[in-house]
Amino acid sequence: CSGSSTPGLWSPYVHIISLILYSLAFVLGVLGNGMVIWVIGFKMKKTVNTVWYLNLAVADFLFTAFLPLTVTYTALDFHWPFGKFMCKLNTTIGYLNLFASVYILVVISVDRYVSVVWPVWAQNHRNVRKASCVSLGVWVVALILSAPYFIFRDTEEKSQDQTVCFNNYALSDDNTTSVIQLRNFRHQAIIITRFLLGFVAPFTVIVSCYAVIIYHLRRNPTLASQSSRPFKIIAAIIITFFLCWAPFHIMSLIELVKFTSDTSSEMLEHVMTIGIPLATSLAFLNSCMNPLLYVFLGKDFKDKVRKSILKALEIAFQEVETDAHTFKKSVDTSQSKVLNTEV
Repeated sequence: CSGSSTPGLWSPYVHIISLILYSLAFVLGVLGNGMVIWVIGFKMKKTVNTVWYLNLAVADFLFTAFLPLTVTYTALDFHWPFGKFMCKLNTTIGYLNLFASVYILVVISVDRYVSVVWPVWAQNHRNVRKASCVSLGVWVVALILSAPYFIFRDTEEKSQDQTVCFNNYALSDDNTTSVIQLRNFRHQAIIITRFLLGFVAPFTVIVSCYAVIIYHLRRNPTLASQSSRPFKIIAAIIITFFLCWAPFHIMSLIELVKFTSDTSSEMLEHVMTIGIPLATSLAFLNSCMNPLLYVFLGKDFKDKVRKSILKALEIAFQEVETDAHTFKKSVDTSQSKVLNTEV
């Protein structure tokens, strides 16, 4: 077959794969994150760490709860039957999840950094009330960054049987030169801002924090041997988030190149036809991964498998708290020894 027909041949398969992955993300995400919210909210003592994980689970649960709308839209061959408001809300919730999740991971990384580098300060100032206030601040920032998607999302009736939900960056149906230029400018601004503030900047902070943490741990071998488990779950969450969302951001940049280029590229068309749906599916799957990580990365996994999922999650979170407490004590002891030596 010719190259120009490749997207047409692949589209049905990509369409089916997307539907399967969206549905899988919905089922696993709602059940898994709902269980995490239940365990942390009603079965465990509230601590700084559980505040972080609770907010992460709420962000993922909120997003996956809206996934049936996307599944329906895709199943109806991109016909949106839910009206303009739900079109706006559904997309906004998706990006609210992106920004809230990544900035909660930033907060967790900074929290770990402070606990290692300034353990005495952290012991005196680190508490649940302040953690809750920081979490509230994260949600406010995430709402501000996701607000443009509510503004620019729109619906259009393509035919009597099809209404599409799309980004109307010009907020107009005109195709005059000035309107097209405005549309392209806003499109570029949205994607570049999302890439920088939703990916590059957060992961720069995260990587910097853990680079300093590793440096401090290497200077203290005893501390390093006692601190491997407290970082295991959060490291896995961060790596998983990066791997799931990186293709989405890369495809967004490729899409931007296509729309801002004066010449059409058949290769870009092929990449976008196949890559964008798959990258989006992978990003959606991230919202159901964390509960699985909480269970599978706990100690004595074989024993936990024999127990109920609820009990397994509860034990997994208890391990995080216990190991973090042990690690913190070892940091304080190490700090005291250093101070006594200096005196």
